[in-house]
Amino acid sequence: MPDMADPARRHATYDDLRRVPPHLVAEIVGGELITSPRPAPPHARAASSLGGELYGPFDRGRGGPGGWIILNEPELHLHGDVLVPDIAGWRRDRMPALPQGSAFELAPDWVCEVLSPSTASTDRTEKLPIYARERVAHIWLVDALLRTLEVLRLDGEGYRIVGAWRGDTVVRSEPFESLALNLADLWSA
Repeated sequence: MPDMADPARRHATYDDLRRVPPHLVAEIVGGELITSPRPAPPHARAASSLGGELYGPFDRGRGGPGGWIILNEPELHLHGDVLVPDIAGWRRDRMPALPQGSAFELAPDWVCEVLSPSTASTDRTEKLPIYARERVAHIWLVDALLRTLEVLRLDGEGYRIVGAWRGDTVVRSEPFESLALNLADLWSA
C-alpha cells in the first residue's frame, strides 16, 4: 500500500470513482480508490435479510419503535472519503428526511458492513477509523461465510466490542435491542 503521507501520490477524485465499471463497488478511502466485486450470493443474502428485518419495525414503525431511516448501500461523502456500507441507519431526530441528491454528507448513527474475503481487511482496518472519526455510534460486522455477527460501540476515539454471536443464535443488541434477531434468517437460502 502506498505511504499515505507521500505528497507525490495523487488522491483519487470523484471523477475517478465515476469511471469505475458498474459491476464493481467503488469507494475512496484515505484518498485511495478502492474497488471490489459486487457481493457474492451469501453476502447479498445476509445484507438483504438484515435490511428487511430492520426496515419494518425501525424505519416504518411497523411492529417496532420506528425513529430510523434504514438504507441499503448509501453513498456516504465524509470529509473526502466516499464509503458505501452495506446498510446504514440514521435516527430521524438527526435526519428527519432524505437529503436531495445521490449522496449523504451526514454520517449515519449505525452502519453494517457484511464482510467478504475481498473487503474484510479494508472494512476493519481502513473504514472503521473513518466511521470513528465521523462519530458513527454503532457498527455491526456480519460475516456470512463464518455466520457471525459482531457488534461494536464507539468508545472515545475507537470501537469496543459489545458482543459477538454465531450460527442460529437469537440476538438482541444495540441500537436495535427491541428486535429479537434470529441470525439463522441471515444465512438461510
